[in-house]
Amino acid sequence: MEVISSAIYEFINAHVPEEDILLNEPMSKHTTFRVGGEASCFVRISEAGQLAALMPYLREVEVPYFILGNGSNLLVGDKGYNGVILQIGSKMNGIHVEDTHISAGAGVLLSQLAKYAQENGLTGLEFASGIPGTLGGSVVMNAGAYGGEMKQVIELVKVMNENGEILEIRGEEMEFGYRTSIIKDRPFIVLEAILNLQHGDQEIIAVKMEELARQRKEKQPLEYASAGSTFKRPEGYFAGKLIMDAGLRGYSIGGARVSEKHCGFVVNTGRASAADVAEVIREVQEKVKDKFEVMLETEVIFLGDF
Repeated sequence: MEVISSAIYEFINAHVPEEDILLNEPMSKHTTFRVGGEASCFVRISEAGQLAALMPYLREVEVPYFILGNGSNLLVGDKGYNGVILQIGSKMNGIHVEDTHISAGAGVLLSQLAKYAQENGLTGLEFASGIPGTLGGSVVMNAGAYGGEMKQVIELVKVMNENGEILEIRGEEMEFGYRTSIIKDRPFIVLEAILNLQHGDQEIIAVKMEELARQRKEKQPLEYASAGSTFKRPEGYFAGKLIMDAGLRGYSIGGARVSEKHCGFVVNTGRASAADVAEVIREVQEKVKDKFEVMLETEVIFLGDF
């Protein structure tokens, strides 16, 4: 993996502490698939001002960059990413509650946010308690599970555009749809969001979260590394059923496999390469298309060189 120039490193270091700049960082450490080669440079972002400085500069010097949350819907190639990863994670995960409103940084884990809501007697976020991503990523893709989705609770989203300007988008202006939002195809970075919940009983909320966790454990292959649901739900179908009916339950290449427990998941059995995962995904898409004339779209984002 090509090391970034000293001039670029020095510019980044002028805005970010040295301990938050990692060179040739294995991306297998930062994705829930637990695969992926090295990123030339991995930067842990702790405040919006760092993004405002770095993004325009990296564009100017023509160095590609990628905004990362928890890496829960990302497949990074085995040859890595020749660019800069800007991670909005645990250094931007503040949470504040006021009555029924929670404001939180984009880097907070959704599971952590759901637990915080429960502890404060706020209901409406139980569906998110098992989603492995960050708040920022979940807003971008309108994450959902068990009948709930982010559009039901988002009141306001604070974003940064590619010029470093901060904008606010109200929930009703977010154009939320199935696994999409107004942000998905625009150069906006989520910085924080305000959620509007309802007062509820802590114990009842906890019981509901436990029940959803039980269902998730029964139905999903949580014992393996994965990116959750690999494919979007095609209109009028269920991805997992199409894959099962195509005879692909347990289909494997190398260490990557279609889960026997839930065919909508491609999992890393422990020794997969990114190329294995990518090939299983491609084969599933091809075979389902041949058999049912339905093209499965991935929820997973592909990044870097395979």
